[in-house]
Amino acid sequence: MGTTELESVPEPKYWHLKTVLSDALDTEFAVGEILPNERELAARFGVARATLRQALEQLELEGRLQRRRGVGTTVAPPRVGVAVGDSTHGWTDGGGDAWQSVDSAEVVPPAAVARLLETDPGTPVHRVRRTRISQGLPLAAELLYVPAESVPGLTAIDTPGGLSRARAVLRELRRLELEGRERSVELGSARADDAKELDRLPGAPVLVVTTRYVAAGRTAAVAVATYRADACRLTFGDPQDEEELLAG
Repeated sequence: MGTTELESVPEPKYWHLKTVLSDALDTEFAVGEILPNERELAARFGVARATLRQALEQLELEGRLQRRRGVGTTVAPPRVGVAVGDSTHGWTDGGGDAWQSVDSAEVVPPAAVARLLETDPGTPVHRVRRTRISQGLPLAAELLYVPAESVPGLTAIDTPGGLSRARAVLRELRRLELEGRERSVELGSARADDAKELDRLPGAPVLVVTTRYVAAGRTAAVAVATYRADACRLTFGDPQDEEELLAG
């Protein structure tokens, strides 16, 4: 590869470099291919490594690149379309791209979650931990917080702990008649525990989807799902509603 010098442009230098790098990804590299190291790339484009890092971070955020543990920076495959809303509210363990329960425990939720649950600070709730995998690729990790009053049929005998407890909590949730849900999406950075679940490096870009489920006029559960921003393209709404909209 030859050396490409960047001309003076009015936009930030890293942003122009991002465009140049994006063109190179389209023409010179294949999906999964490992990029040259930062020193080589900075020399090729005649920029400081700090500028290069800004451009690479932006491309990772846009889903063009992936930082892989023990491998380096690789060209990312196209994002996977992930449906966030569904008619069963995702409270099942299924095959394909469905959520898979990992375990459950009784915990004191974070303050922000306690406010959404409308519970007193320090009140323990059930927490179900789940993951979402597509074609062997970890796409999301979720923490589902459920107050005890939402699952009155749950007993200690039925739920000794771990995976069996998680499945029992979900089973009881499916008995509820939901009145609605509220959802918010924020861009964030992967914390250490999220990064481990998603096979990313700490600080990698993620999309945090927080959903509050309402039943009988109160909050029945709160789900905090962390999706890989480099690999996911989120879609919202009930698939059945989308089919009806298309048919209409």
